[in-house]
Amino acid sequence: MKVDTPSVLLIYTGGTIGMIENPETGALENFNFDHLLKHVPELKRFNYRISSYQFEPPLDSSDMEPAYWAKLVKIINYNYDYFDGFVILHGTDTMAYTASALSFMLENLSKPVILTGSQLPIGTLRTDGKENLITAIEIAAAKNPDGTAIVPEVCIFFENHLMRGNRTTKINAENFNAFRSFNYPPLARVGIHIKYEPNLIRRPDLTKPLKPHYLFDTNVVILTLFPGIQESIVTSLLHVPGLKAVVMKTFGSGNAPQKEWFIRQLKEATERGIIIVNITQCASGAVEMERYETGIHLLEAGVISGYDSTPECAITKLMFLLGHGLSNQDIRYKMNSCLIGEITKS
Repeated sequence: MKVDTPSVLLIYTGGTIGMIENPETGALENFNFDHLLKHVPELKRFNYRISSYQFEPPLDSSDMEPAYWAKLVKIINYNYDYFDGFVILHGTDTMAYTASALSFMLENLSKPVILTGSQLPIGTLRTDGKENLITAIEIAAAKNPDGTAIVPEVCIFFENHLMRGNRTTKINAENFNAFRSFNYPPLARVGIHIKYEPNLIRRPDLTKPLKPHYLFDTNVVILTLFPGIQESIVTSLLHVPGLKAVVMKTFGSGNAPQKEWFIRQLKEATERGIIIVNITQCASGAVEMERYETGIHLLEAGVISGYDSTPECAITKLMFLLGHGLSNQDIRYKMNSCLIGEITKS
């Protein structure tokens, strides 16, 4: 084996892509790498060393949680020096949460970690899984002329677009273009060629080693505002025992009701040490709390801006920061900071 043979570790967690249908019985069988080679014979045409690791039993992505994120980080950390890149096969429903979480957990990442999956099982005739898998592996192995990774980030590859993981959200349960990165352009577009966008891709500090993180605190909640929301609901939510942080999905560019009781409840919660992060309900765009009087009242109540963060990223970032025992002041500062390309501060 040549030393310079590209190497990729394929990690199968579960999800539709691994549901391989037995053509004789019609039953869906669990993922097996031999099955994968059978259904995607193109993998053999890669001059790559491809190894695989699979969760036993495979996990429905609805059951994904921080313990499994930690497992993924352990697998990547353990194998980090032996592979050029990593491809994680994952169910689509919570893929954006996992991608966001891993982006914070894999500090100083200098190799590609590409999440992908499919809307149809890999064994079905019209599956999107085959193209997603083949291209994700190619991106995970891709290097610059100097030997560094072209995309040293946690990304999601789906339907011809490579997107920064912590900028991505699932937007479609039926079509093949299941994911979108509304507030940050794709890092690569795939057609006949893979067209990378070097100016959009983060450059790591290669002098620093990978620093894996495993700690999370899940005492968080998402509060989605709507016209007619009741005081009793907001009050009970903000007084949940053990609650440490709230992602509040507001209207438009960060607006919320101006009722006295609402602002008072938020102010009392922040004074008790609960961190409240304001993000927009809109799929695209950012919170601008200084723009309207309603947003200014939220700032005065101690609410902090989530800028253009996705809900998946805002919640996983909070859980990550809370898990590391930082002070309230540090968490507020870091939620207002771009740690790994997850928000745009204008």
